[in-house]
Amino acid sequence: MELRITPLSPEESYPYELLLLADPSRPMIDDYLPRGWCHVARLGDEIVGQFVLIPTHPRTLEIVSLAVAEAHQGRGIGKALVLAAIAEAGRRKAAAVEIGTGSTGWLQLMLYQKCGFRVVGVDPDFFVRHYEEPIYENGMRLRDMVRLRLALE
Repeated sequence: MELRITPLSPEESYPYELLLLADPSRPMIDDYLPRGWCHVARLGDEIVGQFVLIPTHPRTLEIVSLAVAEAHQGRGIGKALVLAAIAEAGRRKAAAVEIGTGSTGWLQLMLYQKCGFRVVGVDPDFFVRHYEEPIYENGMRLRDMVRLRLALE
């Protein structure tokens, strides 16, 4: 089956199961969804991944959510989503794309850097300040956000 990545149509519901994989806070998700564009990856009729882009600064878009269904991870879908998000940002005439991820997410950090992103900073205690419940990833408490950026021009 061929992977298809397309904008979520207005009549479709947001894929909250996938959105919550990327961000465990429903209030945070509900805050950024109306400000951005959600795209989904499909295998046949099944939605297996998603990303959300929002404008943050002039000519800058941020990937604020990106997730692949657990049953479909490790098949290149995450990379396809990142590349599709970069292409969408280019179509929207962005000069740069940014993404933030947890400092404990080694696989995500490697993926984003393989796709051309460069680390530009760390937001210490981001996940402590913005999430009521502690988040654990790879056996560690998630505290800091690593910020990455890809220049398109």
